[in-house]
Amino acid sequence: VQLQASGGGLVQAGGSLRLSCAASGSIFSVLGWYRQAPGKQRELVASTTIGGRTNYADFVKARFTISRDNAKNTVYLQMNSLKPEDTAVYYCAATTVYSGTQFWGLGTLVTVSS
Repeated sequence: VQLQASGGGLVQAGGSLRLSCAASGSIFSVLGWYRQAPGKQRELVASTTIGGRTNYADFVKARFTISRDNAKNTVYLQMNSLKPEDTAVYYCAATTVYSGTQFWGLGTLVTVSS
């Protein structure tokens, strides 16, 4: 299983970024994004099931949108109205259909300046 994330970078507060993660090597029941800020624990940002059901952390509702392309095994995270507190390393995670094992990508840094 491989997860290739991209799209992080530096943006001013109020700006937008779009993260992408291409997953390969299996079929994935759940694709999601987590983040970890310096000195904090990793936390769920959003996830989506193969059937299209989505789940969001309260702190990103109405600002972030997760979507997936099942044909491409790719998950996207559209992040709007970014805040400095959104600064973190964002990790893509994928759970396989067959074993339920969760795999992690390397992470992509998102920095939001005030």
